[in-house]
Amino acid sequence: MSGGVQAGRTLAMGQDEAVGGGRQSVDAPFGRALARLGQSRNDIVGLTADLGKYTDILPFRDAFPDRFFNVGMAEQNLVAVAAGLARAGKVPFATTYGVFATRRAYDFVAIALAHSNLNVKIVAGLPGLTTGYGGTHQAIEDLALMRMIPGLTVIDPCDATEIEAATAAIAEHQGPVYMRLLRGSVPVVLEPGYTFEIGKARRLREGSDVGIISTGFMTERALDAAEALQKQGISTGVLHVPTIKPFDAGAVAEFASGVRRIVTAENHVMVGGLASLVVESLFEAGIAKKVTRIGLPRRYIECGAVPTLQAKYGLTTEAVVATISGLESA
Repeated sequence: MSGGVQAGRTLAMGQDEAVGGGRQSVDAPFGRALARLGQSRNDIVGLTADLGKYTDILPFRDAFPDRFFNVGMAEQNLVAVAAGLARAGKVPFATTYGVFATRRAYDFVAIALAHSNLNVKIVAGLPGLTTGYGGTHQAIEDLALMRMIPGLTVIDPCDATEIEAATAAIAEHQGPVYMRLLRGSVPVVLEPGYTFEIGKARRLREGSDVGIISTGFMTERALDAAEALQKQGISTGVLHVPTIKPFDAGAVAEFASGVRRIVTAENHVMVGGLASLVVESLFEAGIAKKVTRIGLPRRYIECGAVPTLQAKYGLTTEAVVATISGLESA
């Protein structure tokens, strides 16, 4: 790992984002990875809709000010400008919050980008329940919305390691991408040597009783829960699915075949995202297994402290352990 990123490593503390308590972390892994790419890729440009500071793209701006554009608070224009740059041969990385990239600019993403298969990468902050600013800022339905757009790749990284790897991977990928962003001080969860590949799930832990299929930061919770459940005598496997689209249905079916129970865990509403994709995949594979879903309800979430909200809505390690313990004791 380069010295620039190594220098950015700290211990994760409680912030607006969901970070791992006591785990090593990396500051602004997306921006640092993009700045590294910019050193060898003159075609990469950065854009934001007046949210540069809050989407971790400032390391790229500072390194390449002539290749950075702030279009102001105009998300539809952000996508349109990115589309024009892509048509001119550039590889634009456009950052904003997930709610604005989806709810405000959905038609522009669908038609200006995906319909023409333009090479634009949308990097979206505040995914799911990682902010306490309520329903106006919490992108709790973005995966469901974006997976419906033909030709759009959708990624939900787990940690700093995967954000860095995914940033490099989507830069090489030809076509439009929507990637969720964990910002600020992001924990390092995945083991050294972990490799990210678009469209591929990764089995991170073997188990025979319960299989947790997770995405995004819920994979951190899943791994910690599996460790705690092992002490209760419950063998728990974990399958991490960082790519929502294209979805690795084969890996899900294979994983599900080796466990008695399936639990999905996502930082998203429980319909239209990971849980729905898992159920669809099992149905198509002819696997009849009940799926227990951990995720957010279909409602606007109130304002509040992020740890409090995550505890209330079951997005904590303790909640995952309690859910699975209850299933096994029933």
